[in-house]
Formats: sequence, C-alpha cells, structure tokens
Amino acid sequence: MDSVSSLLFQDTRLEDLHRMLLAAYGSPPERECWSPLRQLVYSMLSSRTKTEISHEVLYALEKQYVTWEQVRDAPVQDVLDVIAPVNFPEKKAPALQKALRRITRQNGGKLSLDFLHGHSEERIRRWLESFEGVGAKTSASVVNFSTIRGRALAVDSHHDRIAKRLHLVPRSVSPDETERRLLEMAPANWTPETLDEHHRLVKLHGQVRCTKNDFEKNCAICPLLRMCPTGKEIVAASNA
Repeated sequence: MDSVSSLLFQDTRLEDLHRMLLAAYGSPPERECWSPLRQLVYSMLSSRTKTEISHEVLYALEKQYVTWEQVRDAPVQDVLDVIAPVNFPEKKAPALQKALRRITRQNGGKLSLDFLHGHSEERIRRWLESFEGVGAKTSASVVNFSTIRGRALAVDSHHDRIAKRLHLVPRSVSPDETERRLLEMAPANWTPETLDEHHRLVKLHGQVRCTKNDFEKNCAICPLLRMCPTGKEIVAASNA
C-alpha cells in the first residue's frame, strides 16, 4: 500500500474518541511524574485496587520506612501490615521486596531505576515484566507515567472494557493485546503526554459512565454513543 492509500485508510477512531472525551470531561490535571522506582512501587501496589486506597498505602509505606532500602530490608510481615488495605497484600508484599532486592543486585548495590532513562521502551518493559508481580499494565505505567515519559499506553480494566465495547478491539483479546492494537492506532504525533491523557480520560469515563455493571442506563446520554456499537444496540433495544 503506497503512502496515499495509507492516508486514505488511516483509522482515526482513537483520535475521534480522544476528542469526544476531551469535550465531555476537559483536560485532566497535569501529572506529577515520579521517579521510575516510586512509580513501580505504586503500580505494583495498585493492581486491582482503587486509586485513592493505593495512594494512601503508598504514603503510609513512605512514612513508615522513609527509604525504599528500609522497605526492602524490613520483615515481610511488617510490610504486609502497612499495605494491608490494598487487594492481595499477601502476594504484593513479598513480590515488592523481591523486586527491590533484585534491582539492588542488578544495579551495583544501588536501589534506583534511574539507569532506565535512555533505554528503549521495549527493552525497559521486557526487563520489568520479568519481575514477579509485574505485568504489561505496570510496565507501561512506569514507562509512560514516570520521569522516563516513554511511549506506552497503560490499559487497565476500564480501558480494556471500553475498547471492547467500542469494537476498537475484539472482545476475545487480552489486555496486553488491547494495548498493542491501540498503540498501532494511535497517531504517530501523539506524545507520551497525550497517551497519558488518553488513558486517564478513558479510565474516568469507565469510572463514571461506562462502568463494569449497570452501565446500560447511561448509554442514551453517553458522549461516545455516536461511535459505540454496544451503546447503539442497547438504545435501539430500549426504544423498540
């Protein structure tokens, strides 16, 4: 396919989605980018846990231990007690400490991920995902949200659900595959900041309107109805 044909067949649905969400919700506040290590810790803790609880636990952990070295070296039960409000703390506490110890070993005795700056997104994510408890969403969060500010799209349960209801990706694919396909659709001129903004807008929409359960009542007034096959079917059925 030549360049002219490529332009003719360019998929603009992600751009359309972004524009509609911005019109509905406005721009999210500017993100305070954390160090890669702090973002990794937060992302490991936040899996399947509400954002506000995840933040509270992160702050409690930092208040209790002051340094990540102290978290690394503390008795696992003590760390588990601090992070107890998150989901699955019994798995996250040992996984977090293992990650901190491994980072220390592989970084010449220094507990930091600043050495990741300058490496390719693919290489960073492949390395991070070799850690216990770190999947694609966590590695994407570190790459995109931290001071690395690389090109990645964090796909959480809200993002995955909405992409499938909009038929942007097949319902059968994994969240990892959802991210891969959405990144292919994302315009080449979208910066890491735009990808971050897109993720947050989609996540917000999933929290307030296109929820996991009982979302049908919102379809008729949804700002995405024009491009949503799922919503159109629900509205048509209710009007029949």
